[in-house]
Amino acid sequence: MTTDTKPVKITRALLSVSDKSGLVELGQALARHGVDLVSTGGTAKALRDAGLSVRDISDLTGFPEMMDGRVKTLHPKVHGGLLAVRDNAEHIASMNEHEIAPIDLVIVNLYPFAATVAKGADRDEIIENIDIGGPSMVRSAAKNHDSVAIVTDPADYAELIEALDGSGGATTLAFRRRLAAKAYASTAAYDSMIANWFATVDQGQQLPDTLTLSAKLGAELRYGENPHQKAALYVPTVVGARGIAQAEQLQGKELSYNNYNDADAALELVSEFRDGPPTVVIVKHANPCGVATGETLIEAYQAALACDSVSAFGGIIAVNRPLDGPTAEAISGIFTEVVAAPGADEEARAIFAKKKNLRLLLTGELPDPKREGLMAKSIAGGYLVQSRDNGQVTREMLKTVTKRQPTEQELKDCLFAWTVAKHVKSNAIVYAKDNATAGIGAGQMNRLESARIAAWKAKDAADKAGWAEPRTIGSAVASDAFFPFADGLLAAVEAGATAVIQPGGSIRDEEVIAAADEAGLAMVFTGMRHFRH
Repeated sequence: MTTDTKPVKITRALLSVSDKSGLVELGQALARHGVDLVSTGGTAKALRDAGLSVRDISDLTGFPEMMDGRVKTLHPKVHGGLLAVRDNAEHIASMNEHEIAPIDLVIVNLYPFAATVAKGADRDEIIENIDIGGPSMVRSAAKNHDSVAIVTDPADYAELIEALDGSGGATTLAFRRRLAAKAYASTAAYDSMIANWFATVDQGQQLPDTLTLSAKLGAELRYGENPHQKAALYVPTVVGARGIAQAEQLQGKELSYNNYNDADAALELVSEFRDGPPTVVIVKHANPCGVATGETLIEAYQAALACDSVSAFGGIIAVNRPLDGPTAEAISGIFTEVVAAPGADEEARAIFAKKKNLRLLLTGELPDPKREGLMAKSIAGGYLVQSRDNGQVTREMLKTVTKRQPTEQELKDCLFAWTVAKHVKSNAIVYAKDNATAGIGAGQMNRLESARIAAWKAKDAADKAGWAEPRTIGSAVASDAFFPFADGLLAAVEAGATAVIQPGGSIRDEEVIAAADEAGLAMVFTGMRHFRH
């Protein structure tokens, strides 16, 4: 391979783009440098409409575009002009023999496959939006980057124009290498989207034989979980992805790796209530430390904060309604790292603007908690992949297993506690009363300790607030998985819970049910668990 680093003068460019943004300005810049423009279909028309002189691809190949445009650039006079090694005498001889002209620049972006899928097109239209000639040209040009520049992203047009203007119409090897790397990444991402569509949508495979992941760098972060770790945010290349990665940051310093992780946990939980009353979630280290609903957002915030005001300091808040001024004022009462909301009114924005370090994220519509998808976790030597935990328990699914039936309010509190427990690290115990968490025990090695910690935190909150008793008195308690022994349930009894919601399924269920009956509890089984490691 040549090591020649001399600039390559652009004499001929091939342009074939789906996204026409910036095309005319680029064509005009190339024309200023006397570049012979060769183009296809709609791209050629757009350039001609702008008054530029363009040759059709059929003039170069000697063959017309055919088969509804499926065949137009798949030709030796195209790929020979791209792949020929310019300092290889045999290659040059072949070019001369077959009248193949060199192509020094390729401007290609691909058919909008992802956008076609996202708009709900039928299968035939989706298939027609699988680009064949485009990726072939991209790969040919990128392989021969010693001599050919390949641009696949309109965002790079400005840099290309600047490079041409600054060098009399030439490109450098360093620039072409960068473009080639980006080009191969673009075709890999494109093929990944197509492969995933065929496997999951067309063939209905939940776990395909080959899993391809495609994501684009969204932001380099200052560091990872710890300062010695490098980190970045990558966003999926699929159209229509919605979540914390797509949120608009309205103010505040850059988000850290931990900020993103915690904000995602908060948004996922508050999204469970996206169609419900005003709801506030407070998260610390990816675990909720307070969740509540209310008649207004400020009522919900005050109730959520009361669960654990100590842990809420430096926490992450997510809400399911656009932020208003009174709620923003209340949130500003303690140090908060991030607030995520569907929107915010002018008063709320003005209040937060005074807190220069607070990050305000506007998410728009909240994610659908019932959406499907895969979750991946890296392990040494591989990946663990599973479907999202989008399971939801309804009242009709509950089975009362105790002698006493739960009251209407106990049922509401049970379901509220269960929804929160789904988002608490296992072993998870959540006490709830009147649509607010009373105590949360997370991430312990046994369920008994989680129950005790949650009760202790509830008592501590009551002491700090000067209440006569903790809110666990008369509460419902949720356990993310079954009680393996009666001891965890008895700890909940001691804390004052009167109703229990748990999956059931332990070999000691009868023992646990008997303990609940003896204590006068109402207990329901869900038949579903929510481990979260």
